[in-house]
Amino acid sequence: MTLREGSPRGTRFRIVGEGPPIVLIHGVGADLEMWTPLATHLARHRRVIAYDMQGHGESEKPAGPYALADFVRQLRRLAEDLALPSFDLLGFSMGGLVAQGFALEHPALVNRLVLVNTVYDRNPEERRAVMARVAGAKSGEYASGVEAAIERWFSPAFVLARPQMIEPIRQRMMTNDQPAYIAAYTVFATADAELAPQVDKIQAPTLVITGMEDRRSTADMAARLTARLPRARLQLLPGQRHMTPIEAPDRMADIIHEFLDAPAPGAR
Repeated sequence: MTLREGSPRGTRFRIVGEGPPIVLIHGVGADLEMWTPLATHLARHRRVIAYDMQGHGESEKPAGPYALADFVRQLRRLAEDLALPSFDLLGFSMGGLVAQGFALEHPALVNRLVLVNTVYDRNPEERRAVMARVAGAKSGEYASGVEAAIERWFSPAFVLARPQMIEPIRQRMMTNDQPAYIAAYTVFATADAELAPQVDKIQAPTLVITGMEDRRSTADMAARLTARLPRARLQLLPGQRHMTPIEAPDRMADIIHEFLDAPAPGAR
Protein backbone atom coordinates (compact mmCIF):
# COMPACT_ATOMS: atom_id res chain seq x y z
CA MET A 1 0.00 0.00 0.00
CA THR A 2 1.62 3.25 -1.11
CA LEU A 3 1.72 6.36 1.06
CA ARG A 4 2.41 9.91 -0.07
CA GLU A 5 2.15 13.16 1.86
CA GLY A 6 2.69 16.81 1.00
CA SER A 7 1.53 20.42 1.36
CA PRO A 8 1.28 22.11 -2.04
CA ARG A 9 0.14 25.74 -1.87
CA GLY A 10 -0.54 25.45 1.84
CA THR A 11 -2.83 22.40 1.79
CA ARG A 12 -1.66 19.35 3.70
CA PHE A 13 -2.69 16.06 2.08
CA ARG A 14 -2.14 12.34 2.42
CA ILE A 15 -2.57 9.66 -0.25
CA VAL A 16 -2.80 5.96 0.50
CA GLY A 17 -3.64 3.01 -1.75
CA GLU A 18 -3.85 2.45 -5.48
CA GLY A 19 -6.75 2.57 -7.92
CA PRO A 20 -9.40 5.08 -8.91
CA PRO A 21 -9.07 8.24 -6.81
CA ILE A 22 -11.49 9.24 -4.09
CA VAL A 23 -11.03 12.52 -2.19
CA LEU A 24 -12.18 12.74 1.45
CA ILE A 25 -13.17 16.04 3.13
CA HIS A 26 -13.33 16.04 6.93
CA GLY A 27 -15.72 17.91 9.22
CA VAL A 28 -15.33 21.27 10.94
CA GLY A 29 -12.76 21.22 13.73
CA ALA A 30 -11.24 17.90 12.63
CA ASP A 31 -8.40 17.14 10.22
CA LEU A 32 -7.37 14.40 7.80
CA GLU A 33 -6.43 12.09 10.68
CA MET A 34 -10.13 11.38 11.29
CA TRP A 35 -10.14 9.37 8.07
CA THR A 36 -7.52 6.80 9.14
CA PRO A 37 -9.99 4.01 10.09
CA LEU A 38 -12.09 4.40 6.94
CA ALA A 39 -9.14 5.06 4.61
CA THR A 40 -7.55 1.78 5.69
CA HIS A 41 -10.59 -0.06 4.32
CA LEU A 42 -11.12 2.07 1.21
CA ALA A 43 -7.45 1.91 0.20
CA ARG A 44 -7.77 -1.78 -0.58
CA HIS A 45 -9.49 -0.80 -3.83
CA ARG A 46 -9.03 2.98 -4.18
CA ARG A 47 -6.41 5.71 -4.16
CA VAL A 48 -7.60 7.60 -1.09
CA ILE A 49 -6.73 11.30 -0.91
CA ALA A 50 -7.45 13.09 2.38
CA TYR A 51 -6.52 16.68 3.15
CA ASP A 52 -6.83 19.35 5.83
CA MET A 53 -9.36 22.02 4.98
CA GLN A 54 -8.31 25.64 5.12
CA GLY A 55 -8.07 26.76 8.75
CA HIS A 56 -7.60 23.18 10.00
CA GLY A 57 -4.77 20.84 10.92
CA GLU A 58 -1.54 21.71 9.12
CA SER A 59 -3.11 23.61 6.23
CA GLU A 60 -2.90 27.38 5.99
CA LYS A 61 -5.04 29.42 8.36
CA PRO A 62 -5.72 32.78 6.74
CA ALA A 63 -7.57 35.44 8.68
CA GLY A 64 -11.37 35.23 8.44
CA PRO A 65 -14.08 35.62 7.56
CA TYR A 66 -14.31 32.52 5.39
CA ALA A 67 -16.85 31.63 2.71
CA LEU A 68 -17.91 28.31 1.22
CA ALA A 69 -16.27 29.41 -2.04
CA ASP A 70 -12.87 29.53 -0.28
CA PHE A 71 -13.08 25.83 0.54
CA VAL A 72 -14.26 24.97 -2.98
CA ARG A 73 -11.27 26.85 -4.43
CA GLN A 74 -8.91 25.03 -2.10
CA LEU A 75 -10.12 21.66 -3.36
CA ARG A 76 -9.85 22.84 -6.97
CA ARG A 77 -6.22 23.85 -6.39
CA LEU A 78 -5.46 20.48 -4.78
CA ALA A 79 -7.01 18.63 -7.74
CA GLU A 80 -4.78 20.67 -10.06
CA ASP A 81 -1.67 20.05 -7.97
CA LEU A 82 -2.34 16.29 -7.92
CA ALA A 83 -3.25 16.23 -11.64
CA LEU A 84 -6.68 14.69 -11.03
CA PRO A 85 -8.79 14.90 -14.20
CA SER A 86 -11.81 13.60 -12.26
CA PHE A 87 -12.47 11.69 -9.04
CA ASP A 88 -15.05 10.40 -6.61
CA LEU A 89 -15.71 12.83 -3.77
CA LEU A 90 -16.74 12.08 -0.19
CA GLY A 91 -17.60 14.84 2.28
CA PHE A 92 -18.40 14.42 5.96
CA SER A 93 -20.50 16.98 7.88
CA MET A 94 -19.11 20.39 6.84
CA GLY A 95 -17.05 18.51 4.26
CA GLY A 96 -20.35 17.43 2.72
CA LEU A 97 -21.27 21.09 2.22
CA VAL A 98 -17.91 21.72 0.55
CA ALA A 99 -18.44 18.63 -1.61
CA GLN A 100 -21.85 19.89 -2.74
CA GLY A 101 -20.43 23.30 -3.55
CA PHE A 102 -17.60 21.69 -5.51
CA ALA A 103 -19.97 19.41 -7.44
CA LEU A 104 -22.05 22.44 -8.41
CA GLU A 105 -19.03 24.53 -9.43
CA HIS A 106 -17.02 21.77 -11.15
CA PRO A 107 -19.46 19.04 -12.29
CA ALA A 108 -17.06 17.56 -14.84
CA LEU A 109 -14.54 16.73 -12.09
CA VAL A 110 -16.88 14.72 -9.87
CA ASN A 111 -17.60 11.14 -10.93
CA ARG A 112 -19.66 10.12 -7.89
CA LEU A 113 -20.53 11.97 -4.71
CA VAL A 114 -20.88 10.58 -1.18
CA LEU A 115 -22.40 12.84 1.50
CA VAL A 116 -21.88 11.51 5.02
CA ASN A 117 -23.72 12.94 8.06
CA THR A 118 -24.28 16.19 6.20
CA VAL A 119 -26.68 18.93 7.25
CA TYR A 120 -29.33 20.12 4.81
CA ASP A 121 -31.60 23.17 4.93
CA ARG A 122 -31.83 23.64 8.71
CA ASN A 123 -35.21 24.74 10.05
CA PRO A 124 -35.44 27.94 12.17
CA GLU A 125 -34.95 26.09 15.45
CA GLU A 126 -31.91 24.21 14.11
CA ARG A 127 -30.54 27.47 12.71
CA ARG A 128 -30.86 29.21 16.08
CA ALA A 129 -29.10 26.29 17.80
CA VAL A 130 -26.10 26.29 15.48
CA MET A 131 -25.77 30.07 15.60
CA ALA A 132 -25.85 29.84 19.41
CA ARG A 133 -22.86 27.49 19.19
CA VAL A 134 -21.05 30.03 17.01
CA ALA A 135 -21.80 32.74 19.55
CA GLY A 136 -20.64 30.51 22.40
CA ALA A 137 -17.29 29.83 20.70
CA LYS A 138 -16.81 33.56 20.10
CA SER A 139 -17.56 34.38 23.73
CA GLY A 140 -14.99 32.01 25.20
CA GLU A 141 -17.04 28.85 25.68
CA TYR A 142 -14.94 26.85 23.25
CA ALA A 143 -13.73 24.14 25.67
CA SER A 144 -17.19 23.33 26.99
CA GLY A 145 -18.43 23.22 23.40
CA VAL A 146 -15.84 20.56 22.60
CA GLU A 147 -17.09 18.26 25.35
CA ALA A 148 -20.69 18.78 24.26
CA ALA A 149 -19.70 17.91 20.70
CA ILE A 150 -18.00 14.67 21.76
CA GLU A 151 -21.19 13.65 23.54
CA ARG A 152 -23.30 14.40 20.45
CA TRP A 153 -20.93 12.73 18.01
CA PHE A 154 -20.35 9.30 19.55
CA SER A 155 -22.64 6.65 20.98
CA PRO A 156 -22.16 6.06 24.73
CA ALA A 157 -21.19 2.44 24.13
CA PHE A 158 -18.39 3.47 21.76
CA VAL A 159 -17.06 6.08 24.19
CA LEU A 160 -16.82 3.42 26.91
CA ALA A 161 -15.37 0.72 24.68
CA ARG A 162 -12.91 2.77 22.60
CA PRO A 163 -11.57 5.73 24.59
CA GLN A 164 -8.34 5.55 22.60
CA MET A 165 -10.35 6.55 19.51
CA ILE A 166 -12.02 9.47 21.29
CA GLU A 167 -8.97 11.16 22.78
CA PRO A 168 -7.27 12.14 19.48
CA ILE A 169 -10.50 13.83 18.36
CA ARG A 170 -10.73 15.69 21.67
CA GLN A 171 -7.08 16.78 21.44
CA ARG A 172 -7.48 17.94 17.86
CA MET A 173 -10.47 20.04 18.85
CA MET A 174 -8.80 21.49 21.95
CA THR A 175 -5.66 22.52 20.05
CA ASN A 176 -7.40 24.09 17.05
CA ASP A 177 -6.60 27.65 16.06
CA GLN A 178 -9.73 29.21 17.54
CA PRO A 179 -10.14 32.22 15.19
CA ALA A 180 -9.79 29.88 12.18
CA TYR A 181 -12.20 27.40 13.76
CA ILE A 182 -14.80 30.10 14.38
CA ALA A 183 -14.43 31.36 10.81
CA ALA A 184 -14.92 27.82 9.48
CA TYR A 185 -17.75 27.03 11.88
CA THR A 186 -19.60 30.11 10.69
CA VAL A 187 -19.48 28.68 7.16
CA PHE A 188 -20.73 25.36 8.49
CA ALA A 189 -23.58 27.17 10.24
CA THR A 190 -24.74 29.07 7.16
CA ALA A 191 -23.70 27.25 3.97
CA ASP A 192 -26.62 24.80 4.02
CA ALA A 193 -28.95 27.76 3.40
CA GLU A 194 -26.71 28.88 0.54
CA LEU A 195 -26.76 25.42 -1.05
CA ALA A 196 -30.39 24.38 -0.48
CA PRO A 197 -31.85 26.22 -3.51
CA GLN A 198 -29.20 24.72 -5.81
CA VAL A 199 -28.77 21.06 -4.88
CA ASP A 200 -31.21 19.84 -7.52
CA LYS A 201 -28.60 20.91 -10.10
CA ILE A 202 -26.05 18.34 -8.87
CA GLN A 203 -25.88 15.70 -11.58
CA ALA A 204 -23.30 13.34 -10.10
CA PRO A 205 -24.71 10.04 -8.83
CA THR A 206 -24.90 10.56 -5.08
CA LEU A 207 -25.04 8.42 -1.96
CA VAL A 208 -26.40 10.12 1.17
CA ILE A 209 -25.50 8.42 4.48
CA THR A 210 -26.25 9.38 8.05
CA GLY A 211 -26.65 7.81 11.47
CA MET A 212 -30.24 7.32 12.55
CA GLU A 213 -29.38 8.80 15.96
CA ASP A 214 -27.45 11.82 14.63
CA ARG A 215 -28.96 14.82 16.41
CA ARG A 216 -27.71 17.53 14.04
CA SER A 217 -27.25 15.89 10.62
CA THR A 218 -30.55 14.10 11.01
CA ALA A 219 -32.22 11.27 9.15
CA ASP A 220 -34.95 13.72 8.14
CA MET A 221 -32.36 16.07 6.62
CA ALA A 222 -30.80 13.17 4.73
CA ALA A 223 -34.17 12.04 3.36
CA ARG A 224 -35.07 15.56 2.24
CA LEU A 225 -31.68 16.05 0.61
CA THR A 226 -31.93 12.71 -1.20
CA ALA A 227 -35.36 13.67 -2.51
CA ARG A 228 -33.94 16.89 -3.99
CA LEU A 229 -30.95 15.30 -5.71
CA PRO A 230 -31.68 14.00 -9.23
CA ARG A 231 -29.54 10.82 -8.96
CA ALA A 232 -29.32 9.88 -5.30
CA ARG A 233 -30.01 7.08 -2.87
CA LEU A 234 -30.20 7.10 0.91
CA GLN A 235 -28.53 4.84 3.47
CA LEU A 236 -29.44 5.19 7.17
CA LEU A 237 -27.27 3.49 9.79
CA PRO A 238 -29.13 2.21 12.89
CA GLY A 239 -27.51 2.91 16.25
CA GLN A 240 -25.10 5.49 14.86
CA ARG A 241 -24.71 9.15 15.80
CA HIS A 242 -22.45 11.60 13.96
CA MET A 243 -19.00 10.06 13.71
CA THR A 244 -19.97 7.10 11.54
CA PRO A 245 -16.59 7.00 9.70
CA ILE A 246 -14.86 6.38 13.04
CA GLU A 247 -17.47 4.21 14.79
CA ALA A 248 -18.33 1.98 11.82
CA PRO A 249 -15.54 2.23 9.22
CA ASP A 250 -15.87 -1.34 7.94
CA ARG A 251 -19.63 -0.99 7.41
CA MET A 252 -19.13 2.42 5.83
CA ALA A 253 -16.47 1.09 3.47
CA ASP A 254 -18.71 -1.76 2.32
CA ILE A 255 -21.58 0.65 1.59
CA ILE A 256 -19.31 3.09 -0.23
CA HIS A 257 -17.59 0.42 -2.33
CA GLU A 258 -20.96 -1.03 -3.30
CA PHE A 259 -22.14 2.40 -4.42
CA LEU A 260 -18.98 3.30 -6.32
CA ASP A 261 -18.89 -0.04 -8.15
CA ALA A 262 -22.61 -0.21 -9.02
CA PRO A 263 -24.10 1.04 -12.31
CA ALA A 264 -24.91 4.74 -12.08
CA PRO A 265 -28.53 5.46 -11.19
CA GLY A 266 -30.57 7.33 -13.76
CA ALA A 267 -32.05 10.76 -13.13
CA ARG A 268 -35.42 10.80 -11.42
